[in-house]
Amino acid sequence: MKINRRVIKLTDTNMITTILKAADEKKAFDIKLLDIKKLTTITDYFLICSGNSERQVKAIAKGIEEKMYKLGYILKNKEGHNVGRWILLDFGGIVAHIFYKEDREFYNLERLWVDAEDIDVDKFITYN
Repeated sequence: MKINRRVIKLTDTNMITTILKAADEKKAFDIKLLDIKKLTTITDYFLICSGNSERQVKAIAKGIEEKMYKLGYILKNKEGHNVGRWILLDFGGIVAHIFYKEDREFYNLERLWVDAEDIDVDKFITYN
């Protein structure tokens, strides 16, 4: 009998939890976590979420950056912050994509990465 278990490293779990909670605290919606490590070498996970305005998109990104910085995680690259319609935060193993809702529908990363495993985010952002 073969058991198919997906193992997430503790450091990945801490990063995922931190990013998800930070996005959730800034009222990000339609939050998705895609495991893409079997599909590419660029990163292990994509976090994709949306905001209702450019201002909210920037606030979500800033919230994620601040929480990750406080825990000592290094932001390797940031794109799109000046415009605020699609902000990309690259933390190495996890890349966060924060979209203005219309831009997310247009670019539809979930369709591009359809073979990625969709991870249930609720287990990471439940508050005790």
